[in-house]
Amino acid sequence: MTRRGRNILTSDSPEIRQADNHVHTEWSWDASTGSMERSCETAQALGLPSVAFTDHADFTDWAFPGQRRENAVVRVIDTHARSGYLDAEGYWECLERCRARYPQVRILSGVELGESHVFAAEAAALTGARQWDRVLGSLHSLPVGGVLHYAPALLKDGAPEDIMRRYLAETLRMLKQSSLFSILAHIDYPMRAWPKSARPFDAADYEEEYRAVLKALAESDRVLEINTAGPWPAAGVVEWWREEGGGAVSFGSDAHEPGAIAKDFRRAAAMAEACGFRPGRDSADFWRR
Repeated sequence: MTRRGRNILTSDSPEIRQADNHVHTEWSWDASTGSMERSCETAQALGLPSVAFTDHADFTDWAFPGQRRENAVVRVIDTHARSGYLDAEGYWECLERCRARYPQVRILSGVELGESHVFAAEAAALTGARQWDRVLGSLHSLPVGGVLHYAPALLKDGAPEDIMRRYLAETLRMLKQSSLFSILAHIDYPMRAWPKSARPFDAADYEEEYRAVLKALAESDRVLEINTAGPWPAAGVVEWWREEGGGAVSFGSDAHEPGAIAKDFRRAAAMAEACGFRPGRDSADFWRR
């Protein structure tokens, strides 16, 4: 049952067994309705094993389309957004307050690194300053003419099939060049803006590119995220992950507001189990083969 967009766990609802390892709060530049405190309340109401607050660290200002700045990422921004830089001190102060206020909620620290292979020094400084429970690696943008552009926006003007292949190739480069993150987030990210006029997205069209990414991820002993923000990895991608030697999956709602926490987690759990992954010994652990 939902109420005002929030997931409400009722007495006859099946238990949510996964930790939500990808949640944004007011400390993310693009989460204008985010709230760490209200997210804790939601996690508590849902009975989640744990919740990880993985706010954005993108290391660049964001700009409107048509604007050009040095090392800029071009993306339409809302009034909340100023830059992709994370206020780490503010984030940690808020995290500790929430841990004290909600002792019954298992709260994990986290960060979502954007293009950590491009901003290697900045990402290393951030992750090296503290001990983070969850570090996500994300590719949101692709280089075009020396400027980073938001990848989904490129689908509007280019051939989506080519953009998807470029995206997976750049993801592979990120994996090979950056060891700062342990979880690869939203491997299917451009799907979120797949043009309705284009041929429907089919992961099988990019199986070779997917498998190259998944093999490199497995060889580095890292974790694949099942991101339920939608669209999310087809069962075939998770099956390929297992076939390429992948040992674990992480579940992430990618929630940018409290009401989206643990979205579709029961359906995601069923898919993961069908692909051979099971809950770990610790309820907050990744699911393993």
